[in-house]
Amino acid sequence: MKRIALAMLALAATPALAQQGVSDTEIVIGTAQDLSGPVVSLSKPAVNGMRMKVDEVNAAGGIDGRKLRLVVEDHGYDPKKAVLAAQKMVQQDKIFAAIGSIGTPTALAAMPIYLDRNVAHLFPLTGAREMFEPLHRLKYSFAAPYYDQIRAGIKKLVKDKGLKKVCTIYQDDDFGLEVSQGGEHGLKDIGMTYAERTTYKRGATDFSSQVAKLKDAGCDGVVMGTIIRETIGTIATARRLGWNPEFIGTTASYSDIIHKLGGPAMNGFYSTCTINYAYEDDPSEKVRAWYASYKEKFKEDPTVFSVYGYQLTNLFVEAAKKAGKSLNPDTLAKALETLEVPGDHFGGDTQKFGPQKHLGSDRAKLCQIQNGRWKTVSEHLTN
Repeated sequence: MKRIALAMLALAATPALAQQGVSDTEIVIGTAQDLSGPVVSLSKPAVNGMRMKVDEVNAAGGIDGRKLRLVVEDHGYDPKKAVLAAQKMVQQDKIFAAIGSIGTPTALAAMPIYLDRNVAHLFPLTGAREMFEPLHRLKYSFAAPYYDQIRAGIKKLVKDKGLKKVCTIYQDDDFGLEVSQGGEHGLKDIGMTYAERTTYKRGATDFSSQVAKLKDAGCDGVVMGTIIRETIGTIATARRLGWNPEFIGTTASYSDIIHKLGGPAMNGFYSTCTINYAYEDDPSEKVRAWYASYKEKFKEDPTVFSVYGYQLTNLFVEAAKKAGKSLNPDTLAKALETLEVPGDHFGGDTQKFGPQKHLGSDRAKLCQIQNGRWKTVSEHLTN
């Protein structure tokens, strides 16, 4: 009995297990990015944007006296490597939350690793609906789904341009299908259907047969379930054939790489967008100041993904502040359920969450490449 009593006293004197990733002085967060694969040009600026926000927060004293530490792992846009990166960050780095995971297939593969270990998976860089559905207390997204983006965007374009025959070209996978289906639903809303459909396999470089098929159908508008290279290839092929319909993509193709690589042929291309593209001579003084600070810090111009990285890190910071000093998965989950962050100087929509609403905003705007620069040409659209 005496031994049992001593053991119980010793147990009572043992401090409670520390919360993973949270100490008196630090909060450890992680992000899985493509630093060696096909979308490195997107991941690199996204990570810079995250680091910029982390450094700003730490310079201001941190969150409740705790400094942020960002762990970055490379998955090369490979789902298997994304799983390994998640395991490493959870088991070795002991991260508290994973933020800004890039890529639909990689995020889907890795997300169970985080959630099974009570690590929040927040604000990934993908517009897939699986990032917030089905509901999970530690799974939240800020990116308007591709489906909702294109559903609203094509209706706006049909109305503005008087389109009569809309077709679609899309990547033969979950991403492409979601875009195509969103466009189909948008057309159905206004009493139209696709005049023609065509697909391509991931990694394709020749789009001549697909473009010829759409051209022969007499399409005057094309919904594009394409990313970067495929967007450029499709439009360039159409221009060479003297075919110039209205092309519209999603935020997957909302990048300066489109016009930098594609050149003048990309002028006129539409994309749905969730923020205005930030330029050095932006009308907003705040954007110009942010642009200059970023360029000084990283010795390069920011891209739209730099802004995404900055914004999503800010969302985590606001949630952690709201959770308070006793930061743990439960307090973070409660904070996220009532989190509301107003629209910012980048033109982003208000991000408002709730117990049954784990997506901050489902609204997007319409942007267009004009004279080699992106220009916002609509307000936020609602389906």
